Amino acid sequence: MSDNERPTRRADRPEVGSNNGGGRRGRRSQGHRPRRGRHHQWRGFTPEQIESRRAAVPMIAYPEELPVSARREEIAAAIRENQVVIVAGETGSGKTTQLPKICLELGRGITGMIGHTQPRRIAARSVAERIAYELSTPIGPDGVVGYQVRFTEETGPNTLVKLMTDGILLAEIQSDPLLRRYDTIIVDEAHERSLNIDFILGYLARLLPQRPDLKVIITSATIDSERFAAHFGHDAPLAGGGHDALAEHGDTATQSRPTRVPAPVIEVSGRTYPVEIRYRPLVLDPTDPDDPDADASGVQDSSPAARGRQGTGAAQPAPETDRDQVTGILDAVDELMAAGSGDILVFLAGERDIRDTESALIDHLGPRYTPHGRTSTPGAVEVVPLFSRLSAAEQHRVFEAHTCRRIVLATNVAETSLTVPGIRYVVDPGLARISRYSNRTKVQRLPIEPISRASANQRSGRCGRVADGIAIRLYSRSDFESRPEYTEPEILRTSLASVILQMAALGLGDVQDFPFLDAPDARAVRDGIQLLGEIGAIETSGREGSGRRRGGRGDGVRGPRLTEVGRRLARLPIDPRLGRMLLEAGERGCVSEVMVIVAALSMQDVRERPADHQEAADALHRRFAEPTSDFLTYLNLWRYLRTQQRDLSGSAFRRMCRSEFLHYLRVREWQDVYNQLRQLARPLGLAAAPVDLPTASAVRAAAAGLEPGTQAATIAHGDVAAAVVALGRSADTPSADAIHRSLLVGLLSNVGTWDERRREYAGTRGSHFVIWPGSGLRRKTYDWVMTAELVETSRLFARTVAKVDARWIEEAAGAAGLLHRVYGEPYWSTRRGAAMVHEKLLLYGMTLVADRPATLASVGTADARELAREMFIRSGLVEGGWHARHGFVERNRALLEELADVEQRRREHGLLAGDEALFDFYDDRLPDDVYGANDFDAWWKRERRNHPDLFDFTRELLLPGGDDTAGYPDTWVQGDLTLGLEYVFEPGTPNDGVSVLVPVEVLGRLEPTGFDWLVPGLRPELVVATIRALPKRVRRALVPAPDVGAQMWEEIRRDVPGAAGGAGAPSAPGVPFREAFTDAVGRLRQVEITEADWEEAAARLPDHLRIAFVAVDGAGRELDRDKDLVVLQRRQAGRTEAAVRDAVHGAIAQAMADAQRSQGRRRGGRGRRRGQGGGPDAGAFASRNAGGNTAPAANDKGTRAVGPGLAERAGLTDWPKDVTGLEGPERSTIPATIETPGTAGLVVRGYPALVAVGARGADLRILPDAVAQERAHGAGVTALALARTALPAARITSRWNPTETLTLAASPYRSTEALVEDMQLTAARSIADRWAAARRTPLAGVREQTMFEQLVATMRQELEDEVYRVAQVSAKTLAAQREVEREVSTHTSLALLNTLQQVREHAAALVYDGFIADTPPEQLRHLPRYLQALAMRVGKAESSPSQDAALAYQVEQAERLLADARARAAALPTDPEREAVLVEARWLIEELRVSLFAQTLGTARKVSVQRISKLLAKV
Repeated sequence: MSDNERPTRRADRPEVGSNNGGGRRGRRSQGHRPRRGRHHQWRGFTPEQIESRRAAVPMIAYPEELPVSARREEIAAAIRENQVVIVAGETGSGKTTQLPKICLELGRGITGMIGHTQPRRIAARSVAERIAYELSTPIGPDGVVGYQVRFTEETGPNTLVKLMTDGILLAEIQSDPLLRRYDTIIVDEAHERSLNIDFILGYLARLLPQRPDLKVIITSATIDSERFAAHFGHDAPLAGGGHDALAEHGDTATQSRPTRVPAPVIEVSGRTYPVEIRYRPLVLDPTDPDDPDADASGVQDSSPAARGRQGTGAAQPAPETDRDQVTGILDAVDELMAAGSGDILVFLAGERDIRDTESALIDHLGPRYTPHGRTSTPGAVEVVPLFSRLSAAEQHRVFEAHTCRRIVLATNVAETSLTVPGIRYVVDPGLARISRYSNRTKVQRLPIEPISRASANQRSGRCGRVADGIAIRLYSRSDFESRPEYTEPEILRTSLASVILQMAALGLGDVQDFPFLDAPDARAVRDGIQLLGEIGAIETSGREGSGRRRGGRGDGVRGPRLTEVGRRLARLPIDPRLGRMLLEAGERGCVSEVMVIVAALSMQDVRERPADHQEAADALHRRFAEPTSDFLTYLNLWRYLRTQQRDLSGSAFRRMCRSEFLHYLRVREWQDVYNQLRQLARPLGLAAAPVDLPTASAVRAAAAGLEPGTQAATIAHGDVAAAVVALGRSADTPSADAIHRSLLVGLLSNVGTWDERRREYAGTRGSHFVIWPGSGLRRKTYDWVMTAELVETSRLFARTVAKVDARWIEEAAGAAGLLHRVYGEPYWSTRRGAAMVHEKLLLYGMTLVADRPATLASVGTADARELAREMFIRSGLVEGGWHARHGFVERNRALLEELADVEQRRREHGLLAGDEALFDFYDDRLPDDVYGANDFDAWWKRERRNHPDLFDFTRELLLPGGDDTAGYPDTWVQGDLTLGLEYVFEPGTPNDGVSVLVPVEVLGRLEPTGFDWLVPGLRPELVVATIRALPKRVRRALVPAPDVGAQMWEEIRRDVPGAAGGAGAPSAPGVPFREAFTDAVGRLRQVEITEADWEEAAARLPDHLRIAFVAVDGAGRELDRDKDLVVLQRRQAGRTEAAVRDAVHGAIAQAMADAQRSQGRRRGGRGRRRGQGGGPDAGAFASRNAGGNTAPAANDKGTRAVGPGLAERAGLTDWPKDVTGLEGPERSTIPATIETPGTAGLVVRGYPALVAVGARGADLRILPDAVAQERAHGAGVTALALARTALPAARITSRWNPTETLTLAASPYRSTEALVEDMQLTAARSIADRWAAARRTPLAGVREQTMFEQLVATMRQELEDEVYRVAQVSAKTLAAQREVEREVSTHTSLALLNTLQQVREHAAALVYDGFIADTPPEQLRHLPRYLQALAMRVGKAESSPSQDAALAYQVEQAERLLADARARAAALPTDPEREAVLVEARWLIEELRVSLFAQTLGTARKVSVQRISKLLAKV
């Protein structure tokens, strides 16, 4: 099979010879066996042997039908007269079989053999058999024709012609550099330009001057004859006496260079029948000058044989559209089957294409298809695939006799290697898989590429062997002519590691200096040298001092210097990677196991997978699978095969292999390779004992352990398979880790790590790959894997994979010197107390270790150590970034913290000793070899005995200028609140400046007043900063700012009491800072500052000159902070309320507990409550509010003791009574406030209130401030009154007339009950407001049950009539809403689109589900009028849209004024009066709409935009 057709080349190395004993048993050649090791010159045959060999020359005859026979005299003369002859003969010319006979007739082969090389083993055997047949001599030791291939040698003392693979000849060069055993070398099939062929050609070119008696014949089917001839040319003698004549004239400087005479070329025609070429491109090519009809009318092949036939092909119509390859093949097959009888050969790129085409052909042929060639059915067609992965039996089908037409689907193996009989027609898609080495990924790829013109002609020539042929090319003539003439030589597209290693072993020098026909790519050479360096095989490459090596000619040439590993590897005829694995296995004690795996990797897989039995084959092969290693799967399979061989007869073993889809011949080859490797490894000191096999008892035990009914128990030989797998996992065999680590040293560039994001493995040199579907690891992912090979087809696949440990990779790569270490920026590690770096380990660009910490001192350079010491002093000692337990560290830290507050308050850098001063302090005292905490601890343990205070700071060292903090108080006092201050001097950070620490339970009581003054020490700076923050118009009159600011500050200090602070002064003066500043500016510079100026100044004032408010919990932890107190209060309102309740409740609970304990000491006494444990205030509150009730609030039915001092109740429907903490009769009077001591002695004040929950319920709760109490309590009182007086819904609806009923039924409420509920709530509010106004008592002041009962009585008397009035208003409102909708729906003018949209939106804002309760009672009666105004607006807008837009603009002005006022109010503390103004302005805008759009309806009060603006100015 062609190497190009195989998935990859596992070993690009010379094929192993068997001259050391690897041939057929008992049939080795005698007298000329080569010896390995040192080069011993072959002494030649004895005279007796020569006479015997001469006498053995048989009679020679030539088949007259072969073209070579007619040219034999010319060829013989050329061989006789020239050392090198090029024979360019096409396929079928007979050159392969007849040239050795011509040489024998010339007397060659007597003193040395005629060596005849073939690129493939099957060709070497078959050609030897053919030549022996024509010479009527037995093949092998008893005849004159022998052959030698891998592991088989059939030669004897009288062998004159020796057929062999080119790899065998290369192997013999190591022991016989001058090739003395041969007098003639024939290199056949040179057109393939394989690596071995190019190496032989280059070696022969160098060898010929030393062996003038050696004849070399180069043969090829299609070859660049001129290049070969030039390569083997010789220098012609110079005219006029040559060098001597020139020397006589003394003109050596100008002597001419000798003329280069090429080797003679003899071309022999090969085809005996013409071949017609038809072009049927799959893709239409408009640039192609020839259409398909023209292609069919003439011969397109340029060969002489093709010119014998023209114009006989039937024309094929041009395809109308582009076709895919399968369709093109089907069309071509139909065309050829119509042309006449004969078999068809279809060339395809790979196995998948063959399978797809086979399936398509079977469907296309229908009933004509037959699976067997021996059928008598007329018109039957057999389809036969041919590719390397087929079993031997399937491959031989193409040679079997058949009676029907046959279509052979083959890869390029059928181009030259095999001649398929009976072929008359060829279909050539023009593609093939070409093995290429990727310089980027360092892997051998098999991409599908267009074939060369030479390959295309080879393919077309396969149909001219038995009769006139037709070849259809599925591409255009222009495409054919644009292709390269020849396939690129393998040396230009493969790895050169093996070549470089063998050349180094032979002393042939650098690859660049070797006379290759085509010099290899420099990158490929570098990759080969890099690989050898990776596995430790070479030291240098072509450098000075690398020494001289003895080449084939004996002259000194430079080359890589082999290491001991390299010299041992050169003696192993396998891929250098695999050899390196064996050497490593010797160190790890697993030679035998690794040798089995290496043998498997160096050959084709023994497992077969026929297309029609894929599932069965997979199931049988799965018995040996290891979930984490395909390599161990090979080992399991080996043990299985050896066990079966031990227990079965030879024929039974062969049958077993066949039934279990194991290739018997490959199994034998595997064993042969293993045995030869054992022999080769023995001189290297690698003793490989037989691999352990399971005993018969182990097999029986494994069978007993199989679960009945499972696949493992029912599958063939499942017991043996289970036994070998168990043996491999046992402790009796070398560990899997040792095996994998041995393999890893040869596969360091084939490792990968799982990339979760891309769902594939990331490999070296930027490659990415996935695991081959046939691998045992395909279903799981592992962090790290290694693979024996990376193959690029549709994507990059890893074949033969195993899980590995990243530590193994690091160890192996480090030993090989392949790790590239990258260090990040140094950083300080507090935990380790040392300077650290992040170390990144790279292997061929792949991150092996991404971010591993390492000490900076361990980097190893003097600069690193110096920097490590500096960072230890600066970060560890000066900055305190080290958790040291030494006493001086704590003492120094305490002193620093004590003195650092001076800088924070005074906002001055440099008061404390700087880091550099402290660094010098430590640097003077610390030894030079202390780089981190460990070093320091060891040194200080000794040093502190003599100088315990060596590292102690002093106050004079840290703060030479003193610690005055006058003007920077510790607390801020506002009313009865005393709050702590915090100073932070960190410009640019959120905490920079002065902060007031406010316990969250008193946050609601704090007012913004006075905080604009800051603390006395910052007020002079505040004055100057305020000047700089003012608008330029004002600022220009106040320059220079520092001088004017100083004057103004003196003015303010004199005129504003307490502005300068001092003992006994308040925290802030009684006037706002803005007022004091404005007055001072006016007096000094007569400058007026407006409110807008102040707003701009506030926005530009530095943040540290605005005090920050920090809410803290009871433990002093920060909860929230803000420069705006109001914003902070609103954000923390819920937490403030909860804190107030918790604080008061805790004090009362403590007082009650104390009272209970006191009563327990008085037998029979009732006792009295005492306010112990909560301070005097708590006791006073307890005596005032407990009401003598000693039962805990939590025991009251229906209560939950989550509130302060009085048991909060939820879900009240009547006035609360008998509640702990309430006052008066029956404990039913709700106090206005309750107090208790809080954090740091602060008085925590709570505000009890009834909070409405729905329309008829309320909760008794403690609120955090009086504003919230006032806003909530009245609504709660109303809700409880309604709960006592609410009417049934039926009673209310019974008073509605039919019109009202229908109108209210169409309301937006979800139900009548919800509508009635809102009506009762609105009516109750109206009654309560009238009742409170009549008694001049706000509802928020109703705190006694007697007053509440009066409200209930009034509400019970008036509620029904009031509800009916609300219902009437609601009905009118809904009727007006329907009128608006009707008016809007009747107008469809586009000019009114904007107006109609505004009317719809506004009507929806007035009438919605819940509008009755949401609308203030005093405004509800106006809703019908507001809606009527909307309807009238629509009518007026129709006549004058522009006027409507102008009026709408006035409304928008008023709405913007309201929005601005609401925004201002949001930034201010909550104020009921302010909120009332906003509500009033909102309904004034409704009146404004009436006045603008429906003046005839009248307004409730005078209104205009100016009046609204004036009203909102109060906000």
